[in-house]
Amino acid sequence: MGGFEGHLYPGLSLFFYGLYHARLVSRALICNYPVQYLPRHPWSKGRWARLQQIYYVGLVKILSAFILAAQELHNIHGQFVLISKIYHQRNFLYRKQWQHLTLYMAFFLSGCVDVVSQNLLPQRCAALEQGAQALGMFLFLPLMVSHMQDSEGVELQSHILLTQAIFLLVLVVIAELWAPDMLQLWVMKAFFYMMTGSWLIQIGFMLYKPISGYKWMDDDKNNIVFVTTFFCWHVAFIAILMIWVYGFSFLWYCHVC
Repeated sequence: MGGFEGHLYPGLSLFFYGLYHARLVSRALICNYPVQYLPRHPWSKGRWARLQQIYYVGLVKILSAFILAAQELHNIHGQFVLISKIYHQRNFLYRKQWQHLTLYMAFFLSGCVDVVSQNLLPQRCAALEQGAQALGMFLFLPLMVSHMQDSEGVELQSHILLTQAIFLLVLVVIAELWAPDMLQLWVMKAFFYMMTGSWLIQIGFMLYKPISGYKWMDDDKNNIVFVTTFFCWHVAFIAILMIWVYGFSFLWYCHVC
């Protein structure tokens, strides 16, 4: 997730995935549906009848993982190797890029599990999907912690706050393994997915394309303090957005359910 695009694209993926979960939990609350098992479209005999029965979330995860990995590889200049062999020394190269690809591989595997469970198995196995999701987020946390080792100033503070959001998200998805139908957990999961995504996008703008046109200064304590302030504004924004999603869903689904 180096560079502006490396923060923007993963952030958008996580944000829209959280927005999708916000829609799911809103519909479950309004229409009294099980949050994990939304009703399928009724069978029809048309040419595209089978496509109406497919769940596309796993396919979108797989496509997103491929796009993110391709973007990461595109930004690498030179030969992409794991270990160099120069002057009888063995040094690990591209440590951050390998971290990013490891994370994208976890998202890819989670998407594969979703596709198999939702579209190929005779009976959907939601526990398997949640387990793959929890594994991906569990990998995200230590990778992010090690990612901060050579950071300082504004970059370090922003990534500490990002790690805090990821840690809370990991707790939620792990708790969901034992309480898969608890709507409170789904609400918090949607919130933290959107929070992680929006803050990741914000980090990209702060570090690489500041809106003001002036670079954030690591030796200015005011800049570091305002990083935390902006994070709190993101928390408030995501909370308001979730209320708006529920209100819009209520107006939409009250005519459907």
